[in-house]
Amino acid sequence: MDGDVRVTIGDGVAELVLDRPAKHNAVTPAMARRLLDHARALDAEDAVRAVLVRGEGERAFSAGSDLNALAAYPTAWHFRNRVEYATALRGIRKPVVAALQGWTLGGGAEAALSADLRVASETTRLGFPEVQRGWVGGGGASQLLPRLIGQGRAARLLMLGEPVDAAEALRLGLVEEVVPQAALLDRAREVARKLAALSPVAVQSVKAAMRMALEAPLSAGLAYENEMNVLCFSAGDHLEGIRAFNEKRPAEFAR
Repeated sequence: MDGDVRVTIGDGVAELVLDRPAKHNAVTPAMARRLLDHARALDAEDAVRAVLVRGEGERAFSAGSDLNALAAYPTAWHFRNRVEYATALRGIRKPVVAALQGWTLGGGAEAALSADLRVASETTRLGFPEVQRGWVGGGGASQLLPRLIGQGRAARLLMLGEPVDAAEALRLGLVEEVVPQAALLDRAREVARKLAALSPVAVQSVKAAMRMALEAPLSAGLAYENEMNVLCFSAGDHLEGIRAFNEKRPAEFAR
């Protein structure tokens, strides 16, 4: 089966589904291209204010790249010019929530790292086994993991390639929340809907400012944060926030 990447949209949330359950949602080159197309379209769609990414079935979020497809690239140059699906997810400016379950490995784990928030089920096994196969991941793990959990913890995961269970992933800071398997989708969708209800200018500005913190010195990051704050005020959503506070009701941000 070649697999697919499906999208549904409702209540301001786009659900992006890796649909190849018979192969643990391992991503083929065709699926990577589909994911890139969807990511770009969702980023430009005003009706979408948050994105939820998940895998079909209960056995895996994604086991990463299809190994047979990796072996089929005719040259290293062709591989170099592949569509990198974790990078495609990181390119989404809107908030992204990942619902993780079962096997979350390699490129699948890098895709999870590329989300802003990760809700995991108790069945999750998260790891970066590329080193055991003779290569290093190309979807960002060596750069994102040290920033997320520290150099030593990242070295343990990346250099040994051994997966951790959901409880250990939570302890390390790889995921933000662990819930029972039966509650996973409800909880992940709840988080995505909460994000979608916020001012899109504000939540995307927060995301942009946090991304800047990973790359810029503190002085530049603080200046960038202030500019993002000015952007929010220029958009005017703060006026609805103030009205809602004074009227003791939830804010309603239309956009």
